[in-house]
Amino acid sequence: MTTSQAPQEINYDPNRLLDSLIEDLNLKNDAALSRVLEVAPPLISKIRHRRLPVGSAMLLRMHEVTNLSIKELRERMGDRRQKHRISTVVPKAMRS
Repeated sequence: MTTSQAPQEINYDPNRLLDSLIEDLNLKNDAALSRVLEVAPPLISKIRHRRLPVGSAMLLRMHEVTNLSIKELRERMGDRRQKHRISTVVPKAMRS
């Protein structure tokens, strides 16, 4: 890990994103958030305990429910990367 990456990782906190969504949507807890997002409650728990990253599908679902931009959602959890890696590996299911 380089020094330039250290501050970004210190600031990364998916709990801030989840807490802000609960507040914005006037919900009581993670269970209510999971119902609104139409995902299983253990998924929210895994994200909150950092056993699972906030994936692109989850960000899209959050965007659909809140109308917040993906950029805003990423900023709320402290993910301020400007570039993202795109895999060049084609999954088996998509090979012809």
